[in-house]
Amino acid sequence: MKIDGKSYRTIWPGADGASAVIIDQTRLPHRLETVTLRTVEDAAHAILSMQVRGAPLIGAAAAYGLAIAIQRDASDRGIDEATAFLAKQRPTAVNLRWALDEVRGAVMPLPTEERAGAAFAKAQAIAEDDVETCRSIGVHGLGLIRSIAAAKADGAPVNILTHCNAGWLACVDWGTATSPIYHAHDAGIPVHVWVGETRPRNQGAALTAFELNGHGVPHTLIADNAGGHLMQRGQVDLCIVGADRVAANGDVANKIGTYLKALAAHDTGVPFYVALPYSTIDWQLASGGDIPIEERNADEVLLMQGQLDDGAIARVALTAPGTPAANPAFDVTPARLVTGLITERGIAPANRNGLLSLYPERLEAAS
Repeated sequence: MKIDGKSYRTIWPGADGASAVIIDQTRLPHRLETVTLRTVEDAAHAILSMQVRGAPLIGAAAAYGLAIAIQRDASDRGIDEATAFLAKQRPTAVNLRWALDEVRGAVMPLPTEERAGAAFAKAQAIAEDDVETCRSIGVHGLGLIRSIAAAKADGAPVNILTHCNAGWLACVDWGTATSPIYHAHDAGIPVHVWVGETRPRNQGAALTAFELNGHGVPHTLIADNAGGHLMQRGQVDLCIVGADRVAANGDVANKIGTYLKALAAHDTGVPFYVALPYSTIDWQLASGGDIPIEERNADEVLLMQGQLDDGAIARVALTAPGTPAANPAFDVTPARLVTGLITERGIAPANRNGLLSLYPERLEAAS
């Protein structure tokens, strides 16, 4: 996607062939800076500190991190230790473990001396696959937006509400929830996006608004709690959000606050779609109640980062000293509140049969 007319991805191989380069998302939207991952510890820190975030990008970063680790120690034990180390950094996004298993499966049958090269090749393949997967999600979701636009009078824009950041900054390119939006915009269909700020880390305000602005997509930032109000007033035609993990029954774990948006959409009759790649489906989990919910540091609730008048970046306290805070990072939206799942293979109802209609090869895993 584009920032000021220049195309970017979120992660790419280093020029030395032994590292990976990322956009440091903790510096956005005020600074566009990159970081080079040269060690497995660098990759783990990037994932844990949310220099990279979003389920698909976490997976790609983990794949590169394991490839970097294999350069240092390609033994079975070294690979097992690096895999376990990276896997524990973020518990909710299933793509993390999926990507590690993909790299590990590609290299373990090989002689030790061939493993490092194969690991980097697999990491790059995972990244390229994510780009094409997200592009395909956009192609399938475009039909939803096109249908709504066709029913609009006088070329009025389709108003889409999203939550958190499920854009290209959460993936390698295109995004999941934003991919249909970018496809519609690029096709000349008038769209307008309501961007929920997404407390406590403000990924909507800091990231989604940043990338929509960079690509020229009309949008408006709103406080999280304004979403239901806009739906009541008929100012939202469609909700599209992403996912960090989807259980086999269609329950969806996504950034905290997604459940409240789904409840409001259900009450007001606004279609509520979830966009996701195949790697985000956890066929081993029967329902969303089994999804582990990450509890993050309370400081994310108590402090906020922003740019001061002099251009300096600072963190400021929002509360009185000694105020306790809880910080669950995700919630689970029951499948009954989800109108449909937009995947790279098409759109399906949010239930077991709907998922299996798109992925019939997974029948045994979902049994």
